[in-house]
Amino acid sequence: MGILVFLLTRPSSVFVTVKGESMGKTSQRKGRDGEEELANLLRNNGYHIMRGGSMTFGEVPDLMGLPGVHIEVKRVEKLNIWTAMDQAIRDAARFQDGVPTVFHRKNRSGWLVTMRFSDWIKMYKRVRTNDIKK
Repeated sequence: MGILVFLLTRPSSVFVTVKGESMGKTSQRKGRDGEEELANLLRNNGYHIMRGGSMTFGEVPDLMGLPGVHIEVKRVEKLNIWTAMDQAIRDAARFQDGVPTVFHRKNRSGWLVTMRFSDWIKMYKRVRTNDIKK
């Protein structure tokens, strides 16, 4: 279990530090909103998606309900995709919930999905094999 520290720097500003990373209230809200937005998008496409919870800080996955896919959600303007993917890989191994995948978007942009090529090609081959059998 991670260490959770709240730092009050000004009366209107609270920062949360988890395992050495600071996150302001605005960032927390944006992350939570991103998770909810993606969950609704996936639900609208027929998937039963559950949120892990806003303040779980990695104790449960961001979203659950895509069989075989670990969902890491990032709703930021400047994403370090390598760091995000490293987190997805670690969490996918820990939760044993599927292929590490980062779903991400910035303001006024659509959602993107990033995964390792080796995982993508396995998924693509399975889809192609199923299409050929039909």
